[in-house]
Amino acid sequence: MTLTVALISDVFFDNDAAARLRARLAEARTGGASLAVLPEIPLNPWSPATTTARDDDAEPVGGARHQLMAAAAREAGIGLVGGAIVIDPVTGRRHNTALLFDASGALVVSYRKVILPEEEGFWETSHYEPGDALSPVIDGFGLRLGLQICSDMNRPEGAHLLGAQGAEAILNPRASQAATFDRWRPVFIANALTSCAYVLSVNRPCAEQGVELGGPTFAVAPTGEILCETTDPVAVVTLDPAVVARARTRYPGYLATRADLYASAWASLRATTHPNQA
Repeated sequence: MTLTVALISDVFFDNDAAARLRARLAEARTGGASLAVLPEIPLNPWSPATTTARDDDAEPVGGARHQLMAAAAREAGIGLVGGAIVIDPVTGRRHNTALLFDASGALVVSYRKVILPEEEGFWETSHYEPGDALSPVIDGFGLRLGLQICSDMNRPEGAHLLGAQGAEAILNPRASQAATFDRWRPVFIANALTSCAYVLSVNRPCAEQGVELGGPTFAVAPTGEILCETTDPVAVVTLDPAVVARARTRYPGYLATRADLYASAWASLRATTHPNQA
């Protein structure tokens, strides 16, 4: 069973956000997609453009942004990967959270971004804290899926682990600069080849608040074949689990993962690692 995915490079925080999101999802569904992926925190302005965190940038579990995305997915009859800055109801901490809804608008899983930049235009640790768990592998969409958010992709251990746990596609909402795409592109390809999974990443489309966001939406097969590299607002790709299965019998897919050895080495470094990198 194949999975057709719409990669939507658009953001939705202006006065007509709900109507535009519904229209984009309807466009995706008309294009044959059964799952759509939005960029990183797509219903916020790019909050980390400054170091100032505002209360209305975040919401409780099941908050207004969650409800808007759930309703739009339900109306279009399409699965949706969106996101929000979500406040943990127990700790009160804020997390950059990917939210995966099914075609009925029900929340299937949430995932908190693990690897956070802190630099000009990307003051992320000023706005939310890193997550403490990797994405589960998600069934129910035709392919087994894993989630990462933007810079998570630049620590390939996460992609490798998702692949080793059976993820056939890794979905990566993103907010990056067009000028840095040459550094992202080889990472996407390498992670797809070495995790034996499709890698799909959707970027915010244009500059915001002085931050030169933008650059292509990108999708690559586990063979290294580029399926999509475009700045079009909507791109549609079809993923085939048979391609993943073949890749896992060929080089480098069949190589041993040696999880025990790597886990031991990482554990020995934990005490000397920066908290945001541990």
